[in-house]
Amino acid sequence: MEKQIVTVIVEYSGDNLSAYIKDAPIITTGKDLKEIENNIREATDLYKETCIETGIQLVKVLQGDIEFKYKVDTASFINYYSNIFTKAALSRITGINERQLWHYAAGVHKPRRRQLEKIENGIHKLSTELSNIIML
Repeated sequence: MEKQIVTVIVEYSGDNLSAYIKDAPIITTGKDLKEIENNIREATDLYKETCIETGIQLVKVLQGDIEFKYKVDTASFINYYSNIFTKAALSRITGINERQLWHYAAGVHKPRRRQLEKIENGIHKLSTELSNIIML
């Protein structure tokens, strides 16, 4: 049986992250993405158990074998990872003007699809390069 993809929306909320599943009564917070992943799994399992115990119909999005994918908006991504990526560093790996990145981070502008692709491609390229490094 093929797994159903369940999208978890993650948002930066100042000192931590919040996350929810659209069309499901699942919401959580965490200090980082790892904690969000654990909390979403735990909340989903608890919700499923509660539905079984009380005879409540499980929402469609959580029926069957599921796999979570995490969707983070641009402002949340830039702000959450600002302790790792300066705007200048992010500009270098994405090719997007640093000033424009400040606008995205502040929510002044929303990036167009092409800009989102540049950010995603830059991050994925960097992660691939880093994962191929073997330290001596």
